[in-house]
Amino acid sequence: MTGLRRLAGMPGLALRGLVGLVYPPSCIACGIATAVPHALCAGCWSEMRFIERPYCERLGTPFSVDLGAPGLLSPAALSDPPVYQRARAVARYDATARRLVQRLKYEDRLDLAGALGAMMARAGAELMAEADVVVPVPLWRWRLWWRRFNQAALLARMATRGSNVPVAPELLARVRRTRAQVGLSRAARAENLQGAFRVPEAGRPHLTGQRVLLVDDVLTTGATANAAARALLRGGAAAVDVLVFARVVSDGRDVV
Repeated sequence: MTGLRRLAGMPGLALRGLVGLVYPPSCIACGIATAVPHALCAGCWSEMRFIERPYCERLGTPFSVDLGAPGLLSPAALSDPPVYQRARAVARYDATARRLVQRLKYEDRLDLAGALGAMMARAGAELMAEADVVVPVPLWRWRLWWRRFNQAALLARMATRGSNVPVAPELLARVRRTRAQVGLSRAARAENLQGAFRVPEAGRPHLTGQRVLLVDDVLTTGATANAAARALLRGGAAAVDVLVFARVVSDGRDVV
């Protein structure tokens, strides 16, 4: 008991140093030792395929070459524009990014949300600066009960730290159970999510005329983002942008 009192009375810096000796910092992706906590090791950092300009200003998908002109849209954005206005992501959904998302969602590594959210804040800075409110993509109530947390809500809270933009999960509800999206085609995903989201009546006055930043962990075909954005727009939102940690990008063609 005396030892616990001494620990409780230690200055913050000294306590963090002692904790670091007992639990040395490790890479948030692979677990090997790192110099600082809540960071990626050099190997995992080099494997992350970060998405930076030049990219499609609508979809946020990277161009293979720099065409030298700002504000360009990809063929996919022109031929099949999404419901949302703009999407931004930290990285491609490749091995390291996938491992980070899966550790957060399925291994209860809630501590990873801080690091992922900080990267999302940087990747989506322009969207955050224009947003009136941040809305995480909701889970179906039974899935939320089983998982015990909504990873999109965690990421939204972490991504908005240091900003004055409120996080309002109550503005969007998942009102219908859907099949798991894994393995479904683009068309099947869209059909699966029809009518899955709704703005509660109590939320409409707070949503009307607002620019919404919709937050999720991964954007695959965009079916979830489109369905959620459509519900928000029908509920009165002026516009919807999307911010995710990772997105699927197919070689040689854009993914909506």
